[in-house]
Amino acid sequence: MANIIIFIVISSLSIACIPSGYARKQGPVDNEKAWFQNICQGNEKVAKLQFYVQDVLSGENTTVYEIARASITSNSPTAFGQVRVLDDLLTAEPDINSEVVGRVQGLITSADLETSALAINLNFVFTSGQYSGSTISILGRNQIMNKERELPVVGGTGVFRFARGYAITSTHSYNVETSYGILEYTIYVTYVDDSSMRLQANM
Repeated sequence: MANIIIFIVISSLSIACIPSGYARKQGPVDNEKAWFQNICQGNEKVAKLQFYVQDVLSGENTTVYEIARASITSNSPTAFGQVRVLDDLLTAEPDINSEVVGRVQGLITSADLETSALAINLNFVFTSGQYSGSTISILGRNQIMNKERELPVVGGTGVFRFARGYAITSTHSYNVETSYGILEYTIYVTYVDDSSMRLQANM
């Protein structure tokens, strides 16, 4: 099993009840009321996940591509206006040949005129382990020259429905000649524990 899961603990966190018009869980309408009641009871788990992103910007196996740029991008010290799309491999260890746990897909935009900072919209898609088929979404500002960057978790799907939390990312290594970077991500996330609802559904 992948080493990305460091720990999972039951938490007694409480959150406000969310009106049914705010968001809808896919599935039968009969289950929706139970789903929101479960949220209001504060049935949440906390997880810490750690993995590595294989960021390949050039070469035969490129996973990051430019799709747009502004009129000033070429002359901007921060590449302002450059928009790229990515589909990077997620691995359990820095070695690209280590266990694959999923992919990260999304958009990154150079969005600061003075500082090298990205506006990012990323979906972490898990393809192995207990979270296989689930996703975590991150949206925020990534000031890439900082040693560590903090980004907000804004949601998720599957196991991570109603997820919230934050991620800490850093550059593990970067090869200028090959434009190949390895990024380390540690995500702290809370999500609804729906095990009791599944048990009721099976009764």
